[in-house]
Amino acid sequence: MVHGPSRLLLLRASPRLLSVSCADCIKHQEPPRKQPLSEKKLKRHFVDHRRVLVRGGRGGNGVSCFHSEPRKEFGGPDGGDGGNGGHVILRVDQQVKSLSSVLSQYQGFDGEDGGRKNCFGRNGAVLYIRVPVGTLVKEGNEVLADLSRPGDKFIAAVGGAGGKGNRFFLANDNRAPTTCTPGQPGQERVLFLELKTVAHAGLVGFPNAGKSSLLRAISNARPAVASYPFTTLNPHVGIVHYEDHQQIAVADIPGIIRGAHQNRGLGLAFLRHIERCPFLLFLVDLSVPEPWTQLDDLKYELEQYDEGLSKRPYAVVANKIDLPQARARLPQLQARLGQEAIALSAATGENLEELLLRLKELHDRHVATELEHGRQPLRW
Repeated sequence: MVHGPSRLLLLRASPRLLSVSCADCIKHQEPPRKQPLSEKKLKRHFVDHRRVLVRGGRGGNGVSCFHSEPRKEFGGPDGGDGGNGGHVILRVDQQVKSLSSVLSQYQGFDGEDGGRKNCFGRNGAVLYIRVPVGTLVKEGNEVLADLSRPGDKFIAAVGGAGGKGNRFFLANDNRAPTTCTPGQPGQERVLFLELKTVAHAGLVGFPNAGKSSLLRAISNARPAVASYPFTTLNPHVGIVHYEDHQQIAVADIPGIIRGAHQNRGLGLAFLRHIERCPFLLFLVDLSVPEPWTQLDDLKYELEQYDEGLSKRPYAVVANKIDLPQARARLPQLQARLGQEAIALSAATGENLEELLLRLKELHDRHVATELEHGRQPLRW
């Protein structure tokens, strides 16, 4: 009898202790972290062109009615006008990085119909479509807008005008009009949106030259890195920070191969992302025989795609200097190019300071040129 209650008390206390311990485990457990998307899934989510059907909102109808009031025989017309339809507007949002969130069809909000007692209908609300910086708006072959600055807007479709009520048609020769007009349909058009990455510098090189590794070394961007070509399937933008709070955006463009201007490899799909970069960084792989031929091939592909693109300010970066055979080819490369190439190793971080200084020189020169022409340089 003595051991019975104590044993029962122990059995009753055990679940309580177990529940407290489980609660403590849940309390101290770290919240689940969001897993980073793989490069294959990023490719699925990254969209740089889109066909969009946009329609403005329809205007509200006008109303035909007459004022009715006791002991007032001739109240006259009091039908109000309908509200205007809402516009569909493209607006640049820096938080949006691709056109994947843009739908294939948009319909603006309709205006409300007019009412009695000269009440006008409410206008339709404006429908905003968020697009990334660098979106080009086309209708057929005509370029309608270039949304290259944060906060830029473009009216994609105009809302229809509201109809007129019979009060609008009141005149001296017509004191009791019964005419009213319906609302007009909104503008309808098919637009083609094309994204061109906006960055200060563009990393241009052949596949597996180390562009993604270099971007990871100089910025906080984390593009995929592997030992096989075409690891990067969509452009990545990394921000390089300096001591004076200056920020320079560097874009990692997917690898270019010979014949890219003829749409070979990834071809034209990503060559257009280089167009907005005011200066370029040509990345040369020193581990391959005759690395100086890579620069000529890259310039040729850029020139064939867009005339004058290869003549922009640039710097030559020789990567993989940590390999023995690459260090031996460096004097030959500089002799063939006739200019000094920045020799570094993206894997070990050797001589990255020289690249950062050269990058800042190119950026400062670009800013000075833009200010001379009265243009505001791009800021991140």
